[in-house]
Amino acid sequence: MTFSIIARCAETGQFGIAISSSSPAVASRCAFARAGAGVVASQNITDPRLGPAGLDLLQSGATAAQCVDILVRRSPHAAFRQLVVLDGAGNAALWSGEHTLGCHATAKAANVAAAGNLLAHDGIPAAMVAAFAAQDSSTTLGDRLVRSLAAGHAAGGEAGPVRSAGMLVVDRESWPLVDLRVDWDDTPIERLSALWDVWKPQMHDYVTRCLNPGTAPSYGVPGDE
Repeated sequence: MTFSIIARCAETGQFGIAISSSSPAVASRCAFARAGAGVVASQNITDPRLGPAGLDLLQSGATAAQCVDILVRRSPHAAFRQLVVLDGAGNAALWSGEHTLGCHATAKAANVAAAGNLLAHDGIPAAMVAAFAAQDSSTTLGDRLVRSLAAGHAAGGEAGPVRSAGMLVVDRESWPLVDLRVDWDDTPIERLSALWDVWKPQMHDYVTRCLNPGTAPSYGVPGDE
């Protein structure tokens, strides 16, 4: 039903997630990240409460492994959940409960982890992690996430067609640097990539508009959002 990749950029400290699913609006329920804290994917019959709870634990100093242990211990339905967590040191922890749907798998490396359920085969997360690791670390985190998600899809993705996708990236501020969603489409990953191409050259300008509006460039009507 869902496959995702979460990552930390070692050069910028940004955290991000890219995710896709056969269900609508997957990113709105499953993708969570907080600047300076970490990133959490809560998927498979998802409980969206686990995302903010996990970020609170990470922000309080818990490691990814401690975060997952606490969330699983506190959740009365942990057997139905799949969790992917990355902490500020770039360490990952993963959980797939015994009721995780269909073919499911996880994979991780330094600063990156991936997971999925109802997959075409169990090599999908490893394909995404490998695609991320193969890219130049100076490339923007958004580029690496989108390409890695596409690599997972090209490797087989879900057992059936996907219909939604999203990407969330946080940097230094309390709001996301990137929050792009395709909530229902026949080719959501391609649409997400196209949205990213539009957003990428402007994303830092919108931060400047907030912090120092007198120096920010305008697009279209001056001051128009």
